Amino acid sequence: MKEEDEAAFDEFLAARSTSLLRTAILVCGATQHDAEDLVQHALEKVYRHWSRIRHDNPDAYARRTVVNAAISAARRRKIIQEITFSRPPETEARTPDLDLRDALIAELRKLPVRMRAVLVLRYWEDMSEHATAQLLGCSLGTVKSQAARGLARIRENIKEGVLV
Repeated sequence: MKEEDEAAFDEFLAARSTSLLRTAILVCGATQHDAEDLVQHALEKVYRHWSRIRHDNPDAYARRTVVNAAISAARRRKIIQEITFSRPPETEARTPDLDLRDALIAELRKLPVRMRAVLVLRYWEDMSEHATAQLLGCSLGTVKSQAARGLARIRENIKEGVLV
């Protein structure tokens, strides 16, 4: 790899690795160790293809690799287990409502992996429906229906008193 490409990759790594880790933790619902493995896998692919993707959108490429790896792992297991993990890294200086966040993450873990990926990308990562559909390689209608169904399940659990 050229020295210029190497420097650009190092800059990308410093700027986006925390965000990718947060996405991996939320999408795969796994331990931080498993999420770090997904991110490492994604960054390895980004590095291998850096000269080709660096001028396009390497962030989207890396995020899609993380999401696809999480979905593949869930398919291999066939049963999505409820796995405890540490809290995602803090991104803001303000103090969040940790109990509410923990309850929301617990509810996200109960959802199927594809639905969870849609909700995390749409609402946690604040991506548009179109960008989410492109990243997941599905139609806009699938993103809309998965988001609506996922939110409905979470709301249903709120009404039943699961979230306090």
